[in-house]
Amino acid sequence: MQAHISIFLLLMISGCSAQPVTNVDENKRPLKAERKSIIDKPIWLHGSPDCDNNKEPVHDAYMHSEKTIIIRQNKCITFEAPFIYVLVGEQKILVLDTGAINDKLESSLDKEIEMLLGKEQFSSKEILVVHSHGHSDHYQGDYAFEKHSNVKLIKPSAIEVHKFFGFSDWPLGQASIELGGRLLTVIPTPGHQEESITIYDHETKWLFTGDTLYPGLIYVKDWGSYRESIDKLATFAKNNEVKAIMGSHIEMKNRPASYYPVGSSYQPNEAKLDLSVESLQILNDRLQETDRPTELIFDDFIIQPMGRIQKILSNIVRWFTQ
Repeated sequence: MQAHISIFLLLMISGCSAQPVTNVDENKRPLKAERKSIIDKPIWLHGSPDCDNNKEPVHDAYMHSEKTIIIRQNKCITFEAPFIYVLVGEQKILVLDTGAINDKLESSLDKEIEMLLGKEQFSSKEILVVHSHGHSDHYQGDYAFEKHSNVKLIKPSAIEVHKFFGFSDWPLGQASIELGGRLLTVIPTPGHQEESITIYDHETKWLFTGDTLYPGLIYVKDWGSYRESIDKLATFAKNNEVKAIMGSHIEMKNRPASYYPVGSSYQPNEAKLDLSVESLQILNDRLQETDRPTELIFDDFIIQPMGRIQKILSNIVRWFTQ
């Protein structure tokens, strides 16, 4: 199933898209890739020119603190190489996304997190598994958590997402998650995908945006919803301190407006993972000026509206999660 869905995704993101293109003027672009990152990890494992001989681990883990962990999956195993976030509170642990690997590997995601946190903490606290959205590269690792009695797994379907978070008039409103001394705010942000959410961590002041905003080629399925979601996040950032935008992938190179082709398994000169809040505000300003679906090229990311064929394929893929 994973291989079939990956093929669907490749077809979807490579489909025809006859949209206007706007290369955003320099004075409207976000900060460039050489800006200082908020995390102390200059280089992530980024694949290999010869993946057949790649011996790197399945997961590349970075402990920002004992309570905040970022994990990236091996790009030679999955070209998506999604980022997974683990946020630890006094009573609960949040796992945001489970990645693109569903093979029964010895280095499964649950074992990786257990090793990083310690067996006692992993088994004694409730683990809440949620997803930034419903694309397959963000939930393939769910299987690894289903066997644990202390895990609450929220499937990325509209019914489960709305029910668990209490959204009665999606995408309006916000929800809260209390991990125990660590409050999270959940914001509906559809546009890239129907069930997309963004999570704000009141401890780190990070905004976890999934595929809604990250350093890469961002496909937008519903232009109107995306504009509203980015405007919502920009307003939230004006009213709350946001130290970084943390997305789910790196696809941009470390030079302005340049990205690695879809399906790349080797990215030796990547941009930083985190984006600045200024990037969000600049994107929002541009989107509010752009009513029609338009490709927008910035230094740190590119906004690409989906074409008709891409939307059809996206709907087929979404059917599997509903």
